Amino acid sequence: MNRNMRAWPALLAIVLSAAVLVQGAAEPSSSQGPANQTGGAPFPPVTDAMLEAPDDGDWLMWRRTLNGWGYSPLSDINRGNVGALKLAWKHEMASTGIQEATPLVYRGTMFLPNPSDVTQALDAATGRRLWEHRRVVPADLSTYLSGAPLKNRNLAIYGDSIIDLGVDDFVYALDARTGEPRWETRIQDYRQLPAIQGSGPIVARGKIFSGRACDYRYSGEGCAVTAHDARTGRELWRFFTIPKPGEPGDESWGGVPYERRRHVGAWMPPSYDPALNLVYIGTSVTSPAPKFLLGGNDKQHLYHNSTLAIDADTGKLRWHYQHVVDHWDLDHPFERILVDTAVAPDPREVAWINPRVSPGERRSVVTGIPGKTGIVYTLDRRTGEFLWARPTNFQNVVSRIDGATGAAVVNPQSLFTRANEERFICPNTNGGKNWPAGAYSPLKNAIFMPVQNTCAIESVTADAVPPAGAPTAYMIRFEQQQLPPGVSHVGTIHAVSVETGRTLWKFDNPAGVLSLMTTGGGLVFGGDVSGNFRAFDQDTGKVLWTTNLGSAVNGFPVSYRANGRQYVAVSTGTSLVSAGVGRLGGERLERNANTLYVFALP
Repeated sequence: MNRNMRAWPALLAIVLSAAVLVQGAAEPSSSQGPANQTGGAPFPPVTDAMLEAPDDGDWLMWRRTLNGWGYSPLSDINRGNVGALKLAWKHEMASTGIQEATPLVYRGTMFLPNPSDVTQALDAATGRRLWEHRRVVPADLSTYLSGAPLKNRNLAIYGDSIIDLGVDDFVYALDARTGEPRWETRIQDYRQLPAIQGSGPIVARGKIFSGRACDYRYSGEGCAVTAHDARTGRELWRFFTIPKPGEPGDESWGGVPYERRRHVGAWMPPSYDPALNLVYIGTSVTSPAPKFLLGGNDKQHLYHNSTLAIDADTGKLRWHYQHVVDHWDLDHPFERILVDTAVAPDPREVAWINPRVSPGERRSVVTGIPGKTGIVYTLDRRTGEFLWARPTNFQNVVSRIDGATGAAVVNPQSLFTRANEERFICPNTNGGKNWPAGAYSPLKNAIFMPVQNTCAIESVTADAVPPAGAPTAYMIRFEQQQLPPGVSHVGTIHAVSVETGRTLWKFDNPAGVLSLMTTGGGLVFGGDVSGNFRAFDQDTGKVLWTTNLGSAVNGFPVSYRANGRQYVAVSTGTSLVSAGVGRLGGERLERNANTLYVFALP
């Protein structure tokens, strides 16, 4: 790790601390704008049925649909005309904080999450601001929350309310017409059990489902997935991602006292299957990461780095699948994509296959790249049965996966056993895959995944955890960030068949690649760390259109219809992932502005 890389966390903490103090001195939460953004027209409430089958022109949640596809069926913009795409309007967003936003669009109104708990409503056709709501960020927030809490990846909508999570560990609702506060519910006290709520919730069947990144310095009791009533904010259930003594999974910690079990967060939005009534969400690494510092390298330490299938009504765990025992901060909380498909993994390209799979049989699966290793996993979403898995980027931490059991076997050459023992680890903590989301297209029955090609020399900082808890989140030293052997580019987009696991095409990029979206026009849209925003042909990976936005394209792209016209929107800014892989690629950007860009055909 170079000097600038070592200085980055401290520098970020100083900047965010100053920002929190400024925000904390502000007036109480306020909304600005016209009393009724619809100009007096009625606001049709968003129903459960609409969330399960949204209008083609709307984008009603993080990945547009509860199955996590990131797919818009709109096709006015297509392979034949996308080359004519032009900037329709742009909007400067709140400048304080990390910017990784997903616009939410309903019937021509865009609801935009900004950093620092700022929410805006805009005319989706023109960008005219309709209202703005600013919650107060407590002045002491940075005292209790480490990392980068001043970000917000997404909102939810239900009835006539916009629903979100606050950086101070509340869930709250705003009037979608005016931005006026409706209700707020404290999930936990950020001074006692702080958690970074860097992503918003999803809503299904009248319930708000959300997870969070629990702070490594505090009890694991702050590590929870929750459900709240979408009308009132009343808590309905809470599932703890770290087992308590006597609960199933307790034995997997090897006798580690409960107060030392920490940091298993679920910090990205979940997916939901209405037919099975299951919520699917992924989890992160423990603190510290090397397991010899906890219960031992041979223990699972549940439920870290797992897919959890939770009963939406009761909060009870139906099944779990652990992707890998993580010693290196290779979290697995990313999007879970739900697809009904034939399953016929091709052994020429798929490294690990369940021998019980009958080629061509139809399954309801959860698929995608759930973690930083960059491995595609496909599981039966009814039972959690392992079906097949294959790597994308170069990785050296999983040596194999037992097809019969689904258990991942860790490469012994990557394990830590003592302090200062150096290991060459690929990928590094940036991924592989990270929070920038992949997308699914029903036109191709394929997933399109943004991954980075990264490695690092890593070592452990001490032989034991002090009695007061880990001095840093992972107790890992990252000595040097580098590319894998024989690789000269940082980013790659992988197109992979959901049925066979075959690579359909790859796009290698000098800079790191970020979130993707697919459309009914046969396109894949996505940006990169260098500021390029592109449209690709789903069939071939050919670049059909590109523009440079001057800043890393850290937002999640969306497409929607307003006034009969199709638009494509994406936002720029800065994030820890783009900063990390940007240093690896030597990127020099013009600026790091938090800006929303919206494109349309002339």
